[in-house]
Amino acid sequence: MDAAFTAEQDEMRRTLREILGKRCGPDEVKAAVRTAAGHDRELWQQLARQLGLPGIAVAEEYGGVGCTPADLALACEETGRVLLPSPLLATAVLAAPLVTALGTAAQRSALLPPLAAGGLTATLAVPGPALATALALTGDNARGEWAGGGRAGGVQARAVDGGWRLYGEVAQVLDGHSASLLLVAAHAGGFARSRTLLFLVREDAPGLVRSRQTTLDETRPQGRIQLREVEAELLGEGEGSEIGSQIGDGSGAVLDALAAAGRGAATVLAAEAVGAAGQALARTVDYVQQREQFGRAIGSFQAVKHRLADLYVQVQAARSAAYYAAWDPAQGTLALAQALEALRTTAGEAIQLHGGIGFTWEHDAHLYFKRAAADELLFGPVHRLRAHAAEAAGLFAPAPSNALGHTPRNAPRDEEKKVAV
Repeated sequence: MDAAFTAEQDEMRRTLREILGKRCGPDEVKAAVRTAAGHDRELWQQLARQLGLPGIAVAEEYGGVGCTPADLALACEETGRVLLPSPLLATAVLAAPLVTALGTAAQRSALLPPLAAGGLTATLAVPGPALATALALTGDNARGEWAGGGRAGGVQARAVDGGWRLYGEVAQVLDGHSASLLLVAAHAGGFARSRTLLFLVREDAPGLVRSRQTTLDETRPQGRIQLREVEAELLGEGEGSEIGSQIGDGSGAVLDALAAAGRGAATVLAAEAVGAAGQALARTVDYVQQREQFGRAIGSFQAVKHRLADLYVQVQAARSAAYYAAWDPAQGTLALAQALEALRTTAGEAIQLHGGIGFTWEHDAHLYFKRAAADELLFGPVHRLRAHAAEAAGLFAPAPSNALGHTPRNAPRDEEKKVAV
């Protein structure tokens, strides 16, 4: 494994940092999130034209740059530094890989080029506040609870005259109020033989009602969508028998594609969180070098130095984990847990070390604190990310049971048995 960045990667990071440094100061970010779209459309188009940012990981045959997901993660470390509000996460990280994995040749040819060019934005709509479970970040997505289990409360799909109609409601959809294309997870086939499929819904579809929600982190705008017998197109071939699966068997291509998209999303989110944590730490270091108390800079006090040193070690460890996950996406969940924890700790300490001004809601440090809290609510929490990663790695062996099937209290583990022998 060669961990060194290539010249192309260094140039991409430098160019992106230069553009964002000019266009994404705290005041510009606050102004962008309060627009109708929730982001700066002009900046989004600039990033698409100059760097091909939306299509970094899209194949060249579909108009993309054709780079690896690792390049997208490195780019997102830079967007995370400035907390860039943009459709990048929903469009390039969630929607585009699903279209690539599940779409027909005609769907890929029609959708991927405008997605890669930035002219078309898209998002994934998952019923209920269970995006992390649907992406298999905090649990097995083969269970149907995250999508409503085929019961009322999820999104229902029924075949009508050779097409599909969707009915239901989905809250907390990233960019759900502004995305031009929605990938909606819905149930088809009734409760007894229900299977989860993905459907394409255009922004102008009759019966589609969208509204923007108030969120803790304005840089991650979310919307609520209501589907009232909305005409939809199945993502993939046929009526879903070859794509969907019985909820619970976990072998369907849709569930596999969602899990794969989750691994990519975890890698990108970890890089974003590391970028944000690094910038929050850098701003705090600058502040404590200028702020004076008792006739000297507070950064010269040993207690402050120790706190900053601990933060530096934590951020650097998270950065190493994020870079490793960029090389091996299977480690994305664990890297995401470490990065979110580093961001939460660093943002909290930034508020503390800024003193009285840091506790004001309008201070820039709160932008990072809100991002940390909101990302953990949407994609975590950290302890569930770690628990799922440990379970997937087989670290938790089943406890022994007696003849009645009960697990004895204080039963010795295998390691303790070996020591006893």
